[in-house]
Amino acid sequence: MAIDPSDRASYFPIIEKRYGEPMKYWHEVMKNLKEYKYPEAIAYLKENYGFSQAHANALVMYSRGSKSSKKFSNLEQYLKEYDATKKKTVKAILKTFTDRYPKSEVVIAWNKPMIKIGDDYIFTVTVLKNHLLLAPWGDDVLETFRPKLKEYVVKKKTFQVPVDWKIDQKLLLAMAAARIKQIK
Repeated sequence: MAIDPSDRASYFPIIEKRYGEPMKYWHEVMKNLKEYKYPEAIAYLKENYGFSQAHANALVMYSRGSKSSKKFSNLEQYLKEYDATKKKTVKAILKTFTDRYPKSEVVIAWNKPMIKIGDDYIFTVTVLKNHLLLAPWGDDVLETFRPKLKEYVVKKKTFQVPVDWKIDQKLLLAMAAARIKQIK
């Protein structure tokens, strides 16, 4: 059975195999750790049983009622809590890509809206309280465009735009083209 990172129970067969006990045993361990805070429970599993971070996280979160790491199944769910301005800007950013690249699609991955073409991610948009974070995927794509981003706050892998940003389609499409060039 393949591991589905969004389904915590998909880790159970490998947990049983790697750590030598059935899930009944591990669920009992988790009952004994129910008063531990999340980082304490993770540390306990790692230190006492040699769990990896991913396996410990799956077991701890599952035992606390979180069966899936997936919060949103579509863009509308992601945008539900945000105001009309943020929704409009995010949709316009994503439409810039889907209009230019008909084979692209908007997906939710890592609980954020992303543009994907085939198996490759092209761009990510994240809504925050006071701004949007944009992240082009790919080696050095952001770095290549850094000179054109002087009016924005630029971090290691993202740049910030206002929630009511007047979409710079030329910039976004140039970044997408650079990423697509890398994956071809």
